[in-house]
Amino acid sequence: MKPGIARTRIGARWVLAALYLAAGILHLVAPATFMPIMPDWVPFPWQVILVTGACEVAGAAGLLIPKLRRAAGIGLALYAICVLPANLKHAFSGQAQLGWWYHGPRLAFQPVLVWWALFAGTVVDWPFGRWLQRPVEPVSRPEA
Repeated sequence: MKPGIARTRIGARWVLAALYLAAGILHLVAPATFMPIMPDWVPFPWQVILVTGACEVAGAAGLLIPKLRRAAGIGLALYAICVLPANLKHAFSGQAQLGWWYHGPRLAFQPVLVWWALFAGTVVDWPFGRWLQRPVEPVSRPEA
């Protein structure tokens, strides 16, 4: 892997770990903050908030431990997909006064967050992997 790509991955890993650590701690110390955005169909919402906080902290730590990195990347990517209903409820419920200047980019950024976890967790190289592969020589066909 090229040194620039390796540095990019390391930087992405540390930034993502810091973001998830901060979010996880917030879930654990102030779970009531998240109650209004929990979809009504989620059972045991208080406990789910605490478990998601623990998952965020564990995922952040896992990204920084080489043996756990890949599993943490997959776990955080799945986590980002699983919290989409709460993000949608937050955006469309009108409970927060943040407006679409916040919610629009946040929802649009969700797929990037999934990719970011997979990239930081060394699960995918895309789009950088294309640049790392050697060009394939075209196969010449024998003339008949």
